[in-house]
Amino acid sequence: MRIVLLGAPGAGKGTQAKTISDKLAIPQISTGDIFRSNIKGNTSLGIKAKEYIDKGELVPDELTVEIVKDRLGYPDCAKGFILDGFPRTIPQAEYLDKVLTEMNINLDVTLLIDVKDEDIIERMSGRRVCTNCGMTYNVVFNPTKIEGICDVCNSPVVQRADDAAETVLNRLKTYHNQTQPLIQYYENVGKLVVVTGADEVEETSARVMKALEI
Repeated sequence: MRIVLLGAPGAGKGTQAKTISDKLAIPQISTGDIFRSNIKGNTSLGIKAKEYIDKGELVPDELTVEIVKDRLGYPDCAKGFILDGFPRTIPQAEYLDKVLTEMNINLDVTLLIDVKDEDIIERMSGRRVCTNCGMTYNVVFNPTKIEGICDVCNSPVVQRADDAAETVLNRLKTYHNQTQPLIQYYENVGKLVVVTGADEVEETSARVMKALEI
């Protein structure tokens, strides 16, 4: 199955992508993870991406397009993939359509995880991310077993700069202006499936599995 995940920042796309990935044994492709890896390595791409991410802005298309195209060519994408965080704009979606056509790949579904802005703000202010493996937690909805320590690799978990309240508001504004139009874009081509995000991760996962019929 070839899936595009949509939803506001903090809607739980990354968590649900991992659940789907494990269920279907297909890769989760997150441009966010790739950017963070480059930022951690202080690469030229990472330095450029960090300037935008820290301000809560979208990374420009030219920094994302080629890396996504290259990733889709990997052998582990042969049976499907989950695009988490790409496309984020209509131009990116149009580019993706072109790339998929060139690669003779059909997109099966676009899954929208729908969460209200006020719930997003509450979630993201409590979000914590592992400094090593990138695993995401929430101090209210999905806390670590040991406070401040990742369940997976025992590394510290921290609040990212882009999860600060002011930045969250900026990111939501950016999402509504630039990314939300994708909802209509994919609805027009009959690819859109909408799932309302719940407070509990497991409930959202159950709704996702039912919607995707897996």
